[in-house]
Amino acid sequence: MTVSDYKKILNVIKNKPGKIKKYNKHNVPKARKCGIANNKCSICLRTGGHVGKYGLSLCRHCFRDYAKRIGFKKYS
Repeated sequence: MTVSDYKKILNVIKNKPGKIKKYNKHNVPKARKCGIANNKCSICLRTGGHVGKYGLSLCRHCFRDYAKRIGFKKYS
């Protein structure tokens, strides 16, 4: 279940507090403590191709754009 589906269903049952309580208990996505969904790019919020070394937390696409500004050099 994606986050958008979760929010759509909550809009449908917004006037029924009993159903909202039960829905939240069983269907709300849990907060991630580890794994690929936890590591997001700080600029574009992508989860794949993550560069976390030196505390950068950038995806590979944003790293290519910001590498010179950060101080990295391309040797080859």
